[in-house]
Amino acid sequence: MNRPVPVHVRVQRADFDAAAEVARLTAARNDIGAVVTFQGLCRDEHGRLAVLELEHYPGMAEAEIRRIAAEAARRWPVTGLAVIHRYGRIAVGGNIVLVAAASPHRHAAFEAAAFLMDFLKTGAPFWKREHLADGGAGPWVEARGEDDEAQARWRPGGRAP
Repeated sequence: MNRPVPVHVRVQRADFDAAAEVARLTAARNDIGAVVTFQGLCRDEHGRLAVLELEHYPGMAEAEIRRIAAEAARRWPVTGLAVIHRYGRIAVGGNIVLVAAASPHRHAAFEAAAFLMDFLKTGAPFWKREHLADGGAGPWVEARGEDDEAQARWRPGGRAP
């Protein structure tokens, strides 16, 4: 009998502790052989950026992340998934996102984590605006073609929509 896969999704303003989240994902489980994490950080864009502002569509962002995680759980034999995505103003070096996939074997954990991140970048309703080191506000950041290409590898035929 298949156990339901625990999926922990949070969209929050507060920072997170990646180690504590992995401990929560693996607590009281003896069937986990691998945990793969991706921790996205705010980079300074070669000294240009001071703060990254992230906005989201409340309720819809969480629902879309859960939908993406459910698809990952259907595709790979994972024992747990966690996605935490921050919003608000995030300083350079600050955490933006954590994706964690637990599985009995490493390949499934790697694939599920990569899938989650590729679809989060293009499918979850988040918007980014750069606040520059010189005090100015940059434009809202446009989607990048390479993110669509990364997501395309998971689609039949490997093509972007």
